Amino acid sequence: MGQIISVNVSTTTGTTKQQVDTIEVRPDHGIEGDAHARNWHRQISLLAQESVDKMIAAGNPDLVPGSFAENITTKGIALAELPIGTRLISGKVELEITQIGKKCHAKCAIHQQSGDCIMPKEGVFAKVLTPGELHPGDLIEVVRPT
Repeated sequence: MGQIISVNVSTTTGTTKQQVDTIEVRPDHGIEGDAHARNWHRQISLLAQESVDKMIAAGNPDLVPGSFAENITTKGIALAELPIGTRLISGKVELEITQIGKKCHAKCAIHQQSGDCIMPKEGVFAKVLTPGELHPGDLIEVVRPT
């Protein structure tokens, strides 16, 4: 069982995201009000706080949840080790992992700020299966594909 540390949104792509108190997610869309919301396989991005902590330890003390443009910052789940098809359940919300890592576009704002970007290696992407709200502190159950 893992936990949501932060939920984050932005109105433009390629920038850091701002922490908010709650996000509303819906199928075939993603997060209400987020720049990446649309009907595609990368509706929501997730990154483990443990990954952010590695970057902080490497000399980037100002990094916070959302610094790598992730929508959901988690704790206690090795996200990059989950296979595609894994379900993440938090309350009524159900997400499905659709992609591990990504190709980083040419030195995005995140890379310029921190000198590196861990989303291409350790971030994961998901689509929304069941709608609802997510908040910092919510627990996440991992259901691996059979």
